[in-house]
Amino acid sequence: MYANGAFKNPFDFDFTKIAGEFKFPVVNVETVVETGRKNFAAMTTASTAAVETFKTIAQRQSDMLRAAMEDLSKHGSDVLGAASIEEKAAKQVDFAKKSYDAVIANTKELADLYTKGQTEAFATLNARVAEMTEEVKAAFAKK
Repeated sequence: MYANGAFKNPFDFDFTKIAGEFKFPVVNVETVVETGRKNFAAMTTASTAAVETFKTIAQRQSDMLRAAMEDLSKHGSDVLGAASIEEKAAKQVDFAKKSYDAVIANTKELADLYTKGQTEAFATLNARVAEMTEEVKAAFAKK
């Protein structure tokens, strides 16, 4: 650090000499832009599929709720119109079984819709990742 009693800056060196020894990769701007465009397109497609899935699920839930309310209203009228306590109890049991079956079927339908939508969205992303992997391999193979 001290040569002949004088301070020598340890960071005093010629950066151009050091930088000249390194081989910096050449970046093809068109390739980078094209990769970004393809990635954006894949994300847009996946996002659109996800939004459409959520819209479909929301619509089905609305339809299911409307049907359940109509069934409940009809059931109330049926129970009130029943002649005996036994008939009322039988109608209640039938309604409970019908409601349970509807809940199971509706839950399965919604789960299937969700799974289908997510599978479609991820298929787009998976395809893009596979394509990008091949692009990277091809770029390295050229060098």
